Amino acid sequence: MKTLPILQIHTTPSILHIDADLGQQSIRQPKADVQMKTRPSKLTVESHPIRFEVDQSRALSAYTGGNMIDMNARIYSGIEKIFLENMAERVQQGNELAAIHKPGNTIANIVGTNWMSKPFPEIRTPASMDNVDIRIETRAPSIRFESAVSELNVTVNKPEIEYQRGKLDIYVKQYASIQFTPPAIEMGL
Repeated sequence: MKTLPILQIHTTPSILHIDADLGQQSIRQPKADVQMKTRPSKLTVESHPIRFEVDQSRALSAYTGGNMIDMNARIYSGIEKIFLENMAERVQQGNELAAIHKPGNTIANIVGTNWMSKPFPEIRTPASMDNVDIRIETRAPSIRFESAVSELNVTVNKPEIEYQRGKLDIYVKQYASIQFTPPAIEMGL
């Protein structure tokens, strides 16, 4: 039996070569510029003077009689009192002289007891440990506080981005081909 001749087909695939390098990217961002200003806190304390008063006019009045107006007023009121006491005593003596009928009521007995002089009115006031008045006035200090103030200014710098492209080479390393090999033809009959 005779076989039929077979046509041979031989194919070669195409081969592509790709040579690629990645791109390079660099990102750099400078630091932010920071400016800070601070006003310090302030504490103000203002103290007020102490008021100190000593009133010793009553003590001076007890020692020396005080000022002339007050001393003259005491003398005047004292003389008025002595005058009224002397007048009352003279009236009493007159009443005793009028009662001459009583035994022992003689002029020598009545007038003879009146030989001591009356004291001059006291020009000084009574002495006491409370004659000096002391007054002290204090006031709380004025306190003012101003808190610190901070100002912060931040300037953000933009990032600097650089990109270098990589290479990309594409080429055909082997072309596709088709080969047909026909069967051998017998030429002889």
